[in-house]
Parts: sequence; structure tokens; C-alpha cells
Amino acid sequence: MALNAEEIAGHPALHRCVRAQALAMNQAYGANPRLSSVFASQQRWLMAHIGLALHFRRDPSDYRKEMTAARVIDVIRQHQVASRNTADAFLKEMLHYNFIELVPANEDGRIRPLRPTPSSLEEVTGWMLAHLQTLDSLDGGSRLPIFLGQPDALARLQPLVADGLLSSNPVREPKRTFSLFTWLNNGGVVMDWLISGVDPDHAGQDRIPTGVVSIGDFAGWLKLSRTHLARKLRDAEELGSIGWLGQRGHSVMWMSNGFHREYMNAQAVKLAIIDAACAAAFPNPGQ
Repeated sequence: MALNAEEIAGHPALHRCVRAQALAMNQAYGANPRLSSVFASQQRWLMAHIGLALHFRRDPSDYRKEMTAARVIDVIRQHQVASRNTADAFLKEMLHYNFIELVPANEDGRIRPLRPTPSSLEEVTGWMLAHLQTLDSLDGGSRLPIFLGQPDALARLQPLVADGLLSSNPVREPKRTFSLFTWLNNGGVVMDWLISGVDPDHAGQDRIPTGVVSIGDFAGWLKLSRTHLARKLRDAEELGSIGWLGQRGHSVMWMSNGFHREYMNAQAVKLAIIDAACAAAFPNPGQ
């Protein structure tokens, strides 16, 4: 039976398991920052999931039902994830950096289907594996080996995950500090980096030390403008969500217990969505 968000949020091992997940996300970002950045802001993350779901649900025998730019943009607008112009710019960027590609022309040259490139699918698979590993670590389950044992696992699982994310109010409307970063380019990476530097044994403190000391070094690793990152950090500081143990920007940054809980609760919601999708996609693991 799939774990629900409340069960996950209250699990005593959640902090350690999610920290390991954050470290895995950091490693993926370090290996391919540009491609990982597609999943590192709320809007781009949801647009990518919409496009992938359309790709996996297409009918390969009917070119008229392939994934096209027009179809992706329409679904993005239907779910109120982004404007037509933003969605169009996102797809053009994905084409420019070879994250998606045009399918060779068919008999109807007016239809130009799109598909994700192998490198993009590898990135999505890595993202899925990291979250399945977290879920297995929480309850000793076997989601990860089941996923790895199915040749069409990603095609079966990802569309259901996308449905869950798009229909979740907590995902679509994050709270307080979390929302400051979800709409920032690479904002997800910012939070993963903060969490990865937290000792789970310190998670109960009011002010939890992170591994961040220099804003400049932090911004450089994230490929972000130092000024832009500093502005977001200042906004979070004004909320009482982060601070400095000494001189601002030149000492260890702390995150508040409340901000830490926001992050963990958001992860619990996402993990529950993935777990429910996994249970639906693989009800009989041997099949």
C-alpha cells in the first residue's frame, strides 16, 4: 500500500532519507547543470512533466496524435502553468539545447512531432530513481528494483506522476519560504543544496546550520547571479527563515526549523504522489 503524505512527513527517518535524495540531486546538477535546471524551478518542472506525459501517452501508430508544440502549449495553458508565450519560449529553449528534437517528417509535412532526446530521458529516469530510493529507504520496499525490472517503467510511471503533481494544491501553491525559491531559476537546487548541508541530528534545532558560508561561492556553483540570489536570500531572511551565525554572507548560514519543515512537508507531498503513481503503474510487479 502506498504511503500518504502524513505518514511520510511523520517518519523518523525522513530527514536522513531526504538529505540523501538532495545529495543525489546535487550530483545530477553538477554533472549537467543546464539539463538539470529544467527540473529546478516550479514552472519549468511542471511544463517538462506535461510534455513528457504527452510523449508517453502518444499513439505511435497515429502521427496525428504525436506530441507537438501546439499540443504541449495547449495543455500547459489548460493547467494554467504558464502563458502561451512562456510555454513557446520554453519549448524553443529545449530544442536549442537538444533536450527535445523534431521527429523525422511523416506523410503530413504540416505536423512536426517532438520527442525528448535520450539524454533528457536519462535525466528524468535519474530523478525518478532518486525518489523511489527515498521511498524504499523509508519502508524497506522494493519500488526501485521493480522499476528497474520493467523495460517500459518510465513510460508507465511518469504520466501518472505528472497527473498527481498537476492536480495537487500543495504542489501548485507552495507556502511561505518554499514559494520564494520554487519560482527562482535553479531554486530547487538552492533548497537541495541547503538541505544537503544539514546534519539530520540538528534538524530539531530552532536555527539549523547549513553548509553555506559564502553567497558568492554558492551563486557560482549554482550558475546564478550573485545579486539575484542575495536578493532572494534577503527575502527569506526577512521572513525569519534563514540567517547567519556571524557576519552576513561570510559565516555559516542557518535555516529556521519552520523552513526545514516546509521543505520536508513539500517532499512528503511529492513522494506520496510518486508512491501512489508507482502503486497504480505496477500493481502486479511481475507483469
